[in-house]
Amino acid sequence: MSEMDKKEAFYKKLKNDLEETTKFPTKYLYKFIVPSDEEKINKVETIFDYLGAVITKKSSKTGKFISISILVKMNNADDVIKKYKDVEVVEGIISL
Repeated sequence: MSEMDKKEAFYKKLKNDLEETTKFPTKYLYKFIVPSDEEKINKVETIFDYLGAVITKKSSKTGKFISISILVKMNNADDVIKKYKDVEVVEGIISL
């Protein structure tokens, strides 16, 4: 299975899970690990601009990575998935 197929399968399952377990609109918690690079951190924050998101950042013990938690109101499962896809452009990001 290609990387693209794996991603599509992941998003399809996530959408299904969200629609079964979540009543929208709801506050959704995104968690990401990003290399400690100000530009990359800013890129993630910009993706969630103007949504009223509460963003919490915590540095790893070594300082090489930053954990970013973003609590934001989302209207439906498609909106949740769109944001995951938007952050994929940030090099080295890990979605939890």
